[in-house]
This record gives sequence, C-alpha cells and structure tokens, in this order.
Amino acid sequence: MAHVTREHLDRLLEQGLLADDHVPTAKRLDSLAASYVSGDVSRAAILVLAAEEWRQAGQPARALECFQRAMEDGGEVSVDPRAGIADTLFELDRPAEGKEMIEAIRAEGGVTPATCLNITETLIAYDELRAAHDWATEGALASPEGTGERSALLRARYRIRVDLGLPEDELDALVT
Repeated sequence: MAHVTREHLDRLLEQGLLADDHVPTAKRLDSLAASYVSGDVSRAAILVLAAEEWRQAGQPARALECFQRAMEDGGEVSVDPRAGIADTLFELDRPAEGKEMIEAIRAEGGVTPATCLNITETLIAYDELRAAHDWATEGALASPEGTGERSALLRARYRIRVDLGLPEDELDALVT
C-alpha cells in the first residue's frame, strides 16, 4: 500500500528521463497505481503518467489500457484521460474511434483549457486542422488571461489559421 507524494513522482520521472528508458518507469508507475492508497495526486493522475511513459516507450496499446483505467478511476487529473485515449487511438490508426472519443468529450461539456490544448495538439498532428481550430478557439476563450495554457492555445490557433489561410482576427492580436 502506497501513499504517493508529488516529490516521489518527480524523482521517479526524473530517474526515467535520465535513464532514457521509459519501460521501467511505466512499469513502476503501473505498480504504484496498483498499490495506491492515498497521496498528493490521484491514482488516475498516476495512470495518465504511466500511459504517457508507455507511449514514449513505443507501446501505445499498453498506454491505451492505462488511459482507460484512469478514466474508469475517475480521480482528479489535469487533462481528461479521454483526450489521451483519443490521441492513442489515432496513433493506433483508429482515427474514427479517436474522433468519436473527442466528440464525446465535447458533448459532455465543461472541458478544461488543458484538455482543449491536448485535443488541439492531437488534431494538428493528424491534419484535422478545422477541428483543431475549433478546440483551440474554445480553449483560448475559456482560459484565464496570463496563463501558459492560454498562450499555448493562442499560438496553436494562430498557426492553424495561417495554415488554413484564414485572415487575422481579434484573438490573433492577443498572441505574444
């Protein structure tokens, strides 16, 4: 049984980064989530970290499983695990399912700017620029001024608009 602190997670992730081997880190995070009792972060957040490590290790199917477990857990996370599921489905060459997951997130409403940014980046990566523009716009409008997420969303939105050949608008003027 484990009590997980942010410092513990930071050390674990730093060790994985220094070793440049994501598999051991993903396994440790998986194990930590399995033995989780309490902590500064939720089990779902640990599972999302494990999923990202599995993706970095080139194992998207294992990542998908972790994202799904995080979603089922329902604990507090900074980015909706379904955004990770959608991105992984695209990676697994299952874009229709990825788009369905993104639409489910939209239908539910109440999407955080961090989730909007994640979905925007996924859609850009898979050349879904019109949809990416919609998500970037939604996220930018929902983000508080002066936050890193707002800046990232505004920059992504601007790049998308340039790629689509759209004229500058009032939100583009906010890009710094």
